[in-house]
Amino acid sequence: MTRQPHDQFAKQYLEGLLSPLGEVKISQEVSSEVRQVDVYFSPSPTPPPSPPDLGLLGQIVATPCSLEPFRNQPSNTDIRNCMLKLYSLHSQLQRQAKRSNRTLTENDLPQLWILTPSASDRLLKSFCFSRKDKWEQGVYFLGEAPKTALIAINCLPETPETLWLRILGKGKIQERAILELVALARNNPLRSHALEQVAIWRVNLEMQANPTAEERELIMTLSPAYLQWREETLQQGLQQGLQQGLQQGQRMMLENIAIVRFGSVDEELTNIIDRLLQLPSREAVSLLLQSTRTELLEWLRNPELSNPKRKS
Repeated sequence: MTRQPHDQFAKQYLEGLLSPLGEVKISQEVSSEVRQVDVYFSPSPTPPPSPPDLGLLGQIVATPCSLEPFRNQPSNTDIRNCMLKLYSLHSQLQRQAKRSNRTLTENDLPQLWILTPSASDRLLKSFCFSRKDKWEQGVYFLGEAPKTALIAINCLPETPETLWLRILGKGKIQERAILELVALARNNPLRSHALEQVAIWRVNLEMQANPTAEERELIMTLSPAYLQWREETLQQGLQQGLQQGLQQGQRMMLENIAIVRFGSVDEELTNIIDRLLQLPSREAVSLLLQSTRTELLEWLRNPELSNPKRKS
C-alpha cells in the first residue's frame, strides 16, 4: 500500500494535536538537495496555561523535534534517510543562527523521532537502538549525539498516555486505539480533531480505485471513528439548525463534510449543497459522503436524477 493516504493523515493529525503547544511545520524543506521533514515541531516559548494532555506524545515534543511516521516498518535505508534529513535540518538552523548572530545549543537542535508500527529485533540491533530509564517500553534511542529515537508502537503499553501514538499504529493495535478514541468524552477537543482526521483518511481510501486487501481491511478498522464522526456531525448540524435556523445549520453541516471530502467549497459545490438542502438531512449527508464529485455534478445538471449514482 502506498504511503500517501497515511502520510496525509499522519501529518494533519499530528499538526492538529501539536499546534496548541508551539509551531508546527508540515513537509518542512531542508537544503542543500531539497528534502522534506514530515513534521517539524518547535515548542512555544510561552506554553499555554492549560496545555492538552498528549501523554507520551507530549513528552517527546517537550523539545524541538522532527517526526517521521511510517505506515510499515522502515528499512535501514529509510532510517538513514530520516537521519540525513535531520542533520541537513541541523545545518540549516545553524546557518540561520549564524546569520542572526545567535548560538544554538544542543538542546536547540531538534531530535528525530521515527514512529513505526513495529520494529524487529534485527532492525533495532543493526542500529544499536536501546532503552532508556523513565521512558515507556517501546521507546528506543541511539546515543546522545545522534539525537535519534524510534518508537515501536506495537510495543507501547495500551494506556491513556500512549493513545495518541497508538492511533498511528497498525492492525489490532490501531483498531483498539480507534475504539478508545470513540469512547472518549465528546467535549474532548483532541477527540474531535482525531475523529475528523480519521474520517478524512477513510474517505480518501474509499475514493481510491481498486483498493488492495490491506486497504479494505484498513477501511474497516477506521469505520467506527468515521461512523461516529458522521453521526456527531449530523447531530451538530441539527442543533445548529435549531439555534440558527434549520437550513443555515444544515448548510454548515454539509459544507463541513464537503471540506473533509474535497478540501474546499467552491462555486460548483455550493450549487450542489443548495440542491442537497432540499433533501432530508440523513439522505443529504449520505449522498455527499458516498458520491464522487463527478457524480454530484452530473446529478446537479440532471434534475430528473433522484440519486447521483442512478443514471436515467
